[in-house]
Amino acid sequence: MKKLSVVLFLVLLQGCSTMLPSFWDDNQSKKIIDVRQSVAHLDCKQSHLPQVKQIHNQLEWFQLYSESKGFLQNDVLAVIKPMQETVEEFYKRSAGKDQGSVPYCEMKKKILIKQSATAASAVMWRF
Repeated sequence: MKKLSVVLFLVLLQGCSTMLPSFWDDNQSKKIIDVRQSVAHLDCKQSHLPQVKQIHNQLEWFQLYSESKGFLQNDVLAVIKPMQETVEEFYKRSAGKDQGSVPYCEMKKKILIKQSATAASAVMWRF
């Protein structure tokens, strides 16, 4: 009976751990601010592809780093997902024949500014 209680407790504890938020991480905090800075410096009058590629790569680093940490990183991965989707669409369009216009870039930049601010706030305010 004691063994069953211990096993049941461990199973319940494991289930609860997936609901807990992740904790402060200096590397994640720095990288999300790097993303915000790259978005803030996005110049829609210049070639979009190299600028968007930089943001894309920074988000990819953030994702791979967070996944590599493993334990309790689902919250920060969920926070950057909308930004990854926006950047992915922007990146594909910038790399294609129709590289996107200045108004398209400005619209994406506005969206990314909001998304990166939200993500940075979520990542920076963890404890």
